[in-house]
Amino acid sequence: MLLNKSRSILFLHALTLTVSVFMMSCKDIQTKAEEVAPIETKTTKVIESSTEAGKKNILCFGNSLTAGYGLEESEAWPSLLQSKIDSLGLQYNVINAGLSGETTAGGAGRIDWVLNQKVDIFFLELGANDMLRGLAVKQTEEHLKEILDAVNKKYPGTPMIIAGMLAPPNMGKEYEKDFNNIFPNLAQTYDAQLIPFFLEGLVGRPELNLPDGKHPNAKGQKIVLDHVWQALKPLL
Repeated sequence: MLLNKSRSILFLHALTLTVSVFMMSCKDIQTKAEEVAPIETKTTKVIESSTEAGKKNILCFGNSLTAGYGLEESEAWPSLLQSKIDSLGLQYNVINAGLSGETTAGGAGRIDWVLNQKVDIFFLELGANDMLRGLAVKQTEEHLKEILDAVNKKYPGTPMIIAGMLAPPNMGKEYEKDFNNIFPNLAQTYDAQLIPFFLEGLVGRPELNLPDGKHPNAKGQKIVLDHVWQALKPLL
């Protein structure tokens, strides 16, 4: 009996030690994951506008640059776009399906759910987080194709706009070249309107960005809107 009791105590100690090591390992993995993704750790609620009778839908699908990270909903460029469209008397409903922290893999995973609402014009803005995390360019491209294919399959012939991103030189010349080519190549393949660089005129200008230097502030959102409008206007 004494021997069995001793064995039981040793087993409990071993189990406790195993659980403790596992929990410490999980914590370490989480910490490393946060270090890999230094931007956009908060999830912004996806803003969905209900379809109004007689109006067509413009679906804006992206990450925090579309969600309006750090701003009021009314300050994000999709809301500014809706206001501009309304002021011109155009019958379009803008749906903000931006999600902070979204990668192309995440976008591919939720696109079918988002497409449950009718889409008449599709705007795609994803890839920046892939680049910041140094994910394989081929992987990013394949996920973007998966998203675009899903739109074409459910709503054939839907006009599309692709927001291009640029990798910084410190990512390496080969990565920079391959990443930058993703967006014009996709625009050509899918016959989509292309915004060559979504953040054109914003990089390195503190007065147009939030303190993190990565996300446009309320003033910067108006410049983003100009880029979007130039690509969208021929489709309306």
